[in-house]
Amino acid sequence: MTGFASTTAAQNLARKLNEAGIRDHRVLEAVARTPREIFLDGALAHKAYENTALPIGQGQTISQPYIVARMTELVMQINPQKVLEIGTGSGYQAAILARLVPQLCTVERIKSLQIQARQRLKRLDLHNVAFKYGDGWQGWANKAPYDAIIVTAAAATLPPVLTQQLALGGRLVIPVGEAQQSLLLITRTEQGVQQEVVEAVRFVPLVNGELA
Repeated sequence: MTGFASTTAAQNLARKLNEAGIRDHRVLEAVARTPREIFLDGALAHKAYENTALPIGQGQTISQPYIVARMTELVMQINPQKVLEIGTGSGYQAAILARLVPQLCTVERIKSLQIQARQRLKRLDLHNVAFKYGDGWQGWANKAPYDAIIVTAAAATLPPVLTQQLALGGRLVIPVGEAQQSLLLITRTEQGVQQEVVEAVRFVPLVNGELA
């Protein structure tokens, strides 16, 4: 990948994620092809391929690669065509998703982060992404329904509007909780929604109604 740090580091990260339990080869390949260092401040670039969350400014973080891969793997099990991401952040999760699905919509409440993420995805020649500056709690109604929704910040409670924007059979992957957080897999069915607890996680809070 000309112009970026060695792809060997990204490939090694993908191998580590496979050893940690990520099995979807499509997700692992997307990780191996995506230079995580461009989503970080230069001072933190040397930590890009550690399996850890890192600060990106504005009180936000780039998620641990394992969690990015795990959340992506959960939605890829249904081969979604259109995905909504709540919390663009650095753009790393969006870059992984954009390599895997035909259409990605992503919402960010911090304008400066959204601008940077848009530039990074353009640099990677990923053009199947629609960006919105707005309140993630409200989703993106006029582009619904979605086959899958990924939320990259922890909601205190499950936002009902997001489940309403899922297509029938669609999946919502979201961290929920405050002091203790759990990654939930929500599936919309004809009878309502099914909920499964995936694992314990730690995310920054999903802010409701406030733009920055």
